[in-house]
Amino acid sequence: MNDLLLQEKFDRMGARLRVGPLEGRDRRRREGLPLLLDVRKDGAGEFFDVRVRSAGVEVDVLDVRRREQHLLLRARHDGEQHLYLCGHDERHWFVAAVPPRPGVASVATAIEALKPPEVLEAQSRQCVNGKDRRRRKNAAYRRQGEWFFLPAPAVKVDRKLILHNEPLSRGNGSKPHWAEFCYRLGGETVYVCAQHPAGLSTAAYTRLLASKPAAKNWNWRVMRRNPEVYVKGHISHDDHKTINLFVWHKVLMNTEREAPAMRHVVFLD
Repeated sequence: MNDLLLQEKFDRMGARLRVGPLEGRDRRRREGLPLLLDVRKDGAGEFFDVRVRSAGVEVDVLDVRRREQHLLLRARHDGEQHLYLCGHDERHWFVAAVPPRPGVASVATAIEALKPPEVLEAQSRQCVNGKDRRRRKNAAYRRQGEWFFLPAPAVKVDRKLILHNEPLSRGNGSKPHWAEFCYRLGGETVYVCAQHPAGLSTAAYTRLLASKPAAKNWNWRVMRRNPEVYVKGHISHDDHKTINLFVWHKVLMNTEREAPAMRHVVFLD
């Protein structure tokens, strides 16, 4: 791995990079992972932090887009290859694991790989092409961070079930995006708290309370897993510009969770 060449590529993007060994507490907690990627902050601001377990991990950059402030990072180890999209989105730097898709070898193809099928279908239907496919707003969708919002003005909403100031979260401790109005259809009921951020099914929740009655005081929140979600009004997040949706929009998350490499990424927005 050529650290100086990596530094040069990140410099071209306008970002700082720190490369070092995976050691200490992180090495013990992340047993079996060849590397870790994160966006950290020091007195000079944000920087990308790449921690490598051994010399057998090869890390290089496949593509840099200076004006867009994005690059595609590749890591290879023991015959496996993982891709990461690194870049700047509105106010902060980010890193996203890219799911395995045929032909992903550039920033543009990585961005497309991170879009769920419904988003790809919508932009094709609306004839969204070229640079417009990389914009946060086009004829097919609005985007805020990892969330896509597809117009759904015809959806029938039960006004009594509309939720107010509802969080949109991918879990695992990430900071939620907040929707002024939210409506959910279907999905599985789950019970979420700090001790179980990914949520427990109704059966698992019942078993836990039976074995540990004190758990009922863990500030549980009843949520829905994998429902169809529609939002309207102001959508806000500390790291992104607030957007205003005047009609109901269907909510879809990017495809990062399909990437095996996501386990190497520490960054959560």
